[in-house]
Amino acid sequence: MTRIEQWKKEIVTHKRAIAFSILFLIIAIILNFIASTYVSKIAGVSAPDLILDHIPTIDFDLIYIYGDILIVAVLFLYPLLFKVKELHKVINQFSLLILIRSFFITLTHLKNPSSALAFNIPSLLSFIFFQNDLFFSGHTAIPFLGFLLFKDSKIRYFFLFSSIMMAAVVLFMHVHYTIDVLSAFFITYGTFNIGEWFFNKINHYSSKALI
Repeated sequence: MTRIEQWKKEIVTHKRAIAFSILFLIIAIILNFIASTYVSKIAGVSAPDLILDHIPTIDFDLIYIYGDILIVAVLFLYPLLFKVKELHKVINQFSLLILIRSFFITLTHLKNPSSALAFNIPSLLSFIFFQNDLFFSGHTAIPFLGFLLFKDSKIRYFFLFSSIMMAAVVLFMHVHYTIDVLSAFFITYGTFNIGEWFFNKINHYSSKALI
């Protein structure tokens, strides 16, 4: 069996799980858009930050925008091309993280730090970048999730480096508070473990139902 034939077989084998994970992703994206739009319109206040008060503001907007897109693309393309049987797991874990973050950002109405760098988001990308969606940092959390998901593959080092890099980027741009960045690692780890337990339960009961 060729590599392409094996890939097609795995797609067919896991098509139900992939379809449900995509549906979950769509729901998560919609709820994230609603939550992010809400916090962008809510009037909040900026808060002082010990770290931000002592580091310069540096323009890393290209990395902030396109680095984030690249990381998400790799997060999905890697399992799609090389680990198809893990694709639905990656989509589910990503969706769960987005869903939990959507809830968290609505709880505390803080504005971006007063020293936050002003930069222009391309109009085509305006639907995924918002204001005041601070706690916790998605730029830090998403690549760290990749590190946890692919802990048995060398690509985990790419995601770990990306997570640390994006943490530094958002801090030096002053677009996140320090607590947003540091908490992202802990919340993502917790969310990942919740997802492992929850989705394994679903897979277990689904397998029994199909017998």
